[in-house]
Amino acid sequence: MVPMTLQEIAEAVGGALHDVPDPGAVVDRAGVIDSRLVKPGALFIALPGEHTDGHRFAEAAFAAGAVAVLAARPVGVPAVVVADVQDAMGALARAVLARLNAPTVIGLTGSAGKTSTKDLLAQVLQTMDTTVATPLSFNGEIGMPITVFQADEKTRLLVLEMGSRGKGHIKYLTGIVPPKVGLVINVGTAHVGEFGGGKESIAEAKGELVEALPADGLAVLNADDPYVMSMAPRTKAPVMTFGLEAGDVRAVDVELDAAGRPSFTLTHQDQGARVVLGLHGAHHVANAAAAAAVAIGLGASVPQVAEALSGARQLTPGRMDVTERPDGVTVINDAFNANPDSMAVALAALTAMAGGGRRAVAVLGEMRELGEESQAHHAELGRMVARAGVTKLIAVGRAEAALVHASAVEGGVNATLVADRDAALDLLLTYLKPGDVVLIKGSHSVGLEDTAMRLAKPDAVAGDS
Repeated sequence: MVPMTLQEIAEAVGGALHDVPDPGAVVDRAGVIDSRLVKPGALFIALPGEHTDGHRFAEAAFAAGAVAVLAARPVGVPAVVVADVQDAMGALARAVLARLNAPTVIGLTGSAGKTSTKDLLAQVLQTMDTTVATPLSFNGEIGMPITVFQADEKTRLLVLEMGSRGKGHIKYLTGIVPPKVGLVINVGTAHVGEFGGGKESIAEAKGELVEALPADGLAVLNADDPYVMSMAPRTKAPVMTFGLEAGDVRAVDVELDAAGRPSFTLTHQDQGARVVLGLHGAHHVANAAAAAAVAIGLGASVPQVAEALSGARQLTPGRMDVTERPDGVTVINDAFNANPDSMAVALAALTAMAGGGRRAVAVLGEMRELGEESQAHHAELGRMVARAGVTKLIAVGRAEAALVHASAVEGGVNATLVADRDAALDLLLTYLKPGDVVLIKGSHSVGLEDTAMRLAKPDAVAGDS
């Protein structure tokens, strides 16, 4: 973070200093919302969480070296007190951005693949210049300022993943940090229940990103997705497209190896170069093409991008994170989140990795935030499992998981319905044999990340916690 005094921070966020002996004390480390991550020189941001209130940890954060606390009330240690801490985070992010050396801001959004694409893009751009990118999936009103706080005077490229729960959310984010480049990966069914109106409403909300671009910016759009391409008239910026079937930047001649890792030829104009990805799943080809288009639009050559993509690795856990156990069982942890689109590509990756001689086992939790179409989507998921040729399904959850189970059984799949993640693990440990490939996936609230991590342990036993 660029150094700022407490007085400067207070002025930037419209706050008042409380219990501050020295208004000139300098914050020179990124602001954090977890007191356990505080380092000397940091600003601790006291936000209410799902289970507790950050204000309770103000003293501990100060003792750990925080210069002060950004808080909604006095906390007994040096603090910048504001009316709304989240709003103040946005104001501080704007102030930090103004003090940076005019980095190129790249915003990206989409219904599926945002984080994986962001990770690929960050690794490609790092070969071009100093890059800061969204950590993990910190893509909302809180996460985006946290990303900005990590930038400093050396940052030249700032990659911001932008999530949306409905109309106006991306507009709010781009109001905090205006992007120069906007990438829209796809429009699918993730969080459709929160948008209302189906894909058209999702496209309307996601398109707020390209509307925010300046005339000298760049909009990067998926040529294979008509909902994304419908956004082109909404931007003042030039448009570059990417895709597998069409686009200025294309991924062609796609192949998968025995582990489900794709390779393809990256093309743009008269240039072409082979890319061999280290990630698992054919869906990463589109993600890689999206990242490539942004980098090429910013001046990189096709060979440079191909080399960077070929060296990229998995950065964020819980997304096609593959572990090979000593007993020959392959565990695919894709349990961070789930929607119908991401379920489809994950099942395709599972069966590709299983090939013709290994058993494909799917442990699937319920998909949340699908609104009134949720039951239909879960029933279709069971049919999708049957079409994919999955050997064994373990459906995890209650009513909607029962729909997945029932339609899979109707399609001829050996399927079992269990209530929770612990029951899923116990069943897995009695069923699995060496050589099996196991996909574990569900919405974050189902908690299957825990199941995946426990199963990946080489010494996992039933009931292990």
